[in-house]
Amino acid sequence: MEPCIQGVPLGFDAQLTRRMMCVMPAVMDPRELDSAVCSIARTMEWIGHPWTLLVLRDLFNGVRRFDELADHLGIARNVLTRRLAGLVDAGLVEKVSYREPGQRARHEYRLTRAGWDLRPVLLAVMAYGDDHLAGPDGPPLRVEHADCGGQVLVRLECANGHPIGSDSRLRAIPGPGAGFVRESGASAH
Repeated sequence: MEPCIQGVPLGFDAQLTRRMMCVMPAVMDPRELDSAVCSIARTMEWIGHPWTLLVLRDLFNGVRRFDELADHLGIARNVLTRRLAGLVDAGLVEKVSYREPGQRARHEYRLTRAGWDLRPVLLAVMAYGDDHLAGPDGPPLRVEHADCGGQVLVRLECANGHPIGSDSRLRAIPGPGAGFVRESGASAH
């Protein structure tokens, strides 16, 4: 028998979605939710452009001046200009003037509170790379807690303190800001 939802035969994509729902079952069919109001989609609008995470990485590591960012990253200056402007517009970075003696005023870029809140995201991406993409000698960098020297780890747990692993069953439920897709494909809130 061909898999179906509410009597409608499923194509390959829908069959894949159904299999995903077995791992992360939802209270409803996730296709009923408006993907434009998804928190992941909204965040990726800010940080999903090529080079953006690497710019953020360097800002986290204290590289703040345009010329230093361009040199360290090996990024084209026009691309860096666009990425920094996007981060400033998104409120993740602020542009601060400075002047060295005998030089014209320039700008450096500093993370805002919202920018610093992305630290767990970058550490999670780094942990993934360390686990799955590190060379034979191991990870290229280790992050330590400055106060005690302990290695910084990224852990995921539920609000009740239960650890969440890659094989843990999760359930997605609509939140208060969820939008729903109408039959015509239009969004309804």
